[in-house]
Order: sequence, then C-alpha cells, then structure tokens
Amino acid sequence: MLIIFTIIIFSVILHEIAHGLIAERLGDPTARNSGRLTLNPVPHIDPLMSLLLPALLLIIGSPVVIGGAKPVPINPNNFAKPKKDIALTSLAGPLINLLIALFVIGLLRLIYLFYPVSTSFAGLINGLNYAVIINFSLALFNLLPIPPLDGFKILGALVPDKMIESWYSLERYFGLVVIFLLILFGGEIFSFVSKLEFEILRIFA
Repeated sequence: MLIIFTIIIFSVILHEIAHGLIAERLGDPTARNSGRLTLNPVPHIDPLMSLLLPALLLIIGSPVVIGGAKPVPINPNNFAKPKKDIALTSLAGPLINLLIALFVIGLLRLIYLFYPVSTSFAGLINGLNYAVIINFSLALFNLLPIPPLDGFKILGALVPDKMIESWYSLERYFGLVVIFLLILFGGEIFSFVSKLEFEILRIFA
C-alpha cells in the first residue's frame, strides 16, 4: 500500500505540473508564481483527492485506484484563446500520465529482454507494474467528460462561445457532488475504465 500511495502521489504531482507548464507556455504564469511547478509533494497535496479518495478506493476494493492533487491555479484571462488554451492545458495532465505509463512499459520490456527468468528484480517489476496501472487509470479516468475532470474542460473546446460560461459554471456547482457520486456509485464507471485499460495494456505490453 505504501508503494501504491507513493506512486499515486508523484503521478498526480506530475499530472498537475504538466497542467502548469502548458499553461505557462500559453501565457499564464500563475502556477509558477504560486510555487506549484515543483516535485515537492507538500504544495500539491489535497486531503480529499490525494489521500482520502485513493485510500477509500483501496479499502472498498475498487478495480481502479485513482487520486488527484490540489489543482494548479490557472488564470484564463492570461490566455490568448481561452477556450482552446484551457482545453490544451487540461489535456496535458492525462497525456503526461499516458506517456509515463508507456515509458514504464518500455522499461519493463527491457528488463524482460535482458533478465527473462530472473527474480532479482521482482520488487522493481512489481513497482513498475503498479506505475503502469496507476498512470493509465489516472489518464483514462481524467478524460471522462464530467466536471471537474479534465475531459469536461477538453470537451469545452467544442462548446459554442455563447454557452461557454454556462458550461464552465457546471464545474463550480456540480464538481464536488460528481466526485462523491463516483465514489459511492461509480462501480460501473470504474469497471469500464478498468476494462478499457486492460485492452490498451494488451496492445502495448
């Protein structure tokens, strides 16, 4: 469990740093000015998403264990094209988790190639397998188009301009409620994500 929590914490930190870096490239330095572009876990930890949610999912035996860090602050007023740039900034988080998972799969293939029958790296392999599963889970779960997940903001790029303020307001009013509903009644969604993750891993692994 300690290994899982460590991987989750740093996976979600990299997820949030990716948001902040892309936002900065698009003209918004808020995340850097707030000291959030750091691997130090303390500024990123959110009691609910970083600790309680993954712990609860582990306890109830969820097929997918996910979590989140405190969202990096973003100021859309600094973006040249706010709707498009919010979508790109949101996409950066799931994308970095997907790239981490694929990178770790590459490491596992190298280990299996050079040490096909060795048990010397059993602990390392176990940890790397957790890293793949957790990062795929974070990427796929965050791409769900529901507030306050990244997929909701990405989908906002397709919303007509006259409706965009109402669209983003849904996150403010329903985001936390949706998270609690997912925890309580999201078994089917977690199961779907798990099956999708398995199919992706079967392609790349």
